[in-house]
Amino acid sequence: MDASQLKQEHLLALKVMRLTKPTLFTNLPVTCEDRDLPGDLFSQLMKDDPSTVKGAETFMLGEMLTLPQNFGNIFLGETFSSYISVHNDSTHIVKDVLIKADLQTSSQRLNLSASNAVLAELNPDRCIDDVIHHEVKEIGTHILVCAVSYTTQAGEKMYFRKFFKFQVLKPLDVKTKFYNAETDEVFLEAQIQNITTTPMYMEKVSLEPSLMYSVTELNTVNTGADGSSTFGKMTYLQSMDTRQYLYCLKPKPEYSEKAGVIKGVTVIGKLDIVWKTNLGERGRLQTSQLQRMAPGYGDVRLSLEMIPDTVNLEEPFEVTCKITNCSERTMDLVLEMCNTNAIHWCGVSGRQLGKLSPNSSLHLALKLLASVQGLQSISGLRLMDTFLKRTYEYDDIAQVCVVFSHLKPES
Repeated sequence: MDASQLKQEHLLALKVMRLTKPTLFTNLPVTCEDRDLPGDLFSQLMKDDPSTVKGAETFMLGEMLTLPQNFGNIFLGETFSSYISVHNDSTHIVKDVLIKADLQTSSQRLNLSASNAVLAELNPDRCIDDVIHHEVKEIGTHILVCAVSYTTQAGEKMYFRKFFKFQVLKPLDVKTKFYNAETDEVFLEAQIQNITTTPMYMEKVSLEPSLMYSVTELNTVNTGADGSSTFGKMTYLQSMDTRQYLYCLKPKPEYSEKAGVIKGVTVIGKLDIVWKTNLGERGRLQTSQLQRMAPGYGDVRLSLEMIPDTVNLEEPFEVTCKITNCSERTMDLVLEMCNTNAIHWCGVSGRQLGKLSPNSSLHLALKLLASVQGLQSISGLRLMDTFLKRTYEYDDIAQVCVVFSHLKPES
C-alpha cells in the first residue's frame, strides 16, 4: 500500500472559528507642521481615510469595527464560544453525518455538542453549522476536539478529527485579609487586581457569607437617601490596577451565643465577582470558600458589650461586660477589681458570680470612675475559678477618653 492510499482525501471539510465581539479600529496618525516639506499632505490623507472620525482625524480611535485577526486570549470565568461548520466539498451525497465537539482540560473531558443527532444526507455544496458555548472554569491548556464521521455512497464509513489548542489565563489576582474586632465581628478586606491588558468594568463584587455569618458591605458612602460607591460613578479597573473591598461579618445570634462553635478554622464565605470587558463581554469568577483561624480566648473570654466613647473626669460611668465560658467544664467564678492610677472601680471586689456552664455566658454591669484626663485604658479585672484555683487577668480591655467635667462631650 503506497502513501497516496494511506492518506485518503475526505469528502467533507471542517472549519472552526472562535466567536468573539469585534474591536474598535485604531489608526496611527502622522502629522507635521505646515512649513515642513510634506505640507498638508499628511492631514489630507487622514481626512480621506474612511477609518478616521471627521473633524477629529488626529485621534487614534475610529468609528469602524474590526473582526478578530487571531484566536485572542481566553480568561477564566469568560464564556468560550465557537462556530463549527462542516461543508460537503464533493459532488456526491454523503450520508449519516455526525459532528461531535469535546473540550479536553487537565482534569476532565466535556461534550459541547448542542445535538448528537445524525444527519441522514448532506448534498453537495451544503453545510452543517453548529455553535457551542462553554463557561471556562479551569486555568491552563484546553484542547477542542472536533470529530466528524460519515458514510460515502459506496457504503464506506469515514472518520476524521481536528485538534485546536488554546490557553486559559487568569484575569484577576484576588488577595484577602482578615481583621478580628474586639467583639465577634470579622472584617474582610479583598484586594482585586486586574492582571489583563485591557480595562474592566466591575459590575458586581459581593461576598456570599456562610450559614454562621451575616454580612454588611462597607463599600458605599451614605450621602443621603441613596448611598454612593466609594469608587465613584464609573467603576472601571484599569490594567494592573488594584482595588480594595471591605466587608463586615457578624455571627448570627444562634451561633454567637455558643462560644464553642466558633473555634479553630471557620468558613467565612466566598467572593462573587462579575465584570465586563471591551464591548460588553461578561465574565464571572467565584472564589473557593474563604477560611480563617478564629482567635483563641483561653478558658474564659471577657468582652465589653457597651462602653461610652467619652466620659467626664471624676464622674462615675457604666460599662457592660460579657463573660463567656469557652472551656468544656463548669466554672465557679469570683470577680476581683483592682484599681489603677487613672481608673477606679466602684463596687465590692471579690463577689461571687456563681457557676457558669460550658459555652454559656453572663452579662455584668460595672461602674468606674476616672481620675486622670486623656485617653485611659480600662484594666484591673480578675476572674478566679474556685474549682481549679486559677486566676485569669484582664488588662487593657478597652480605652475611654476622659475630659474635664465642664467640657461636655459632643453628641
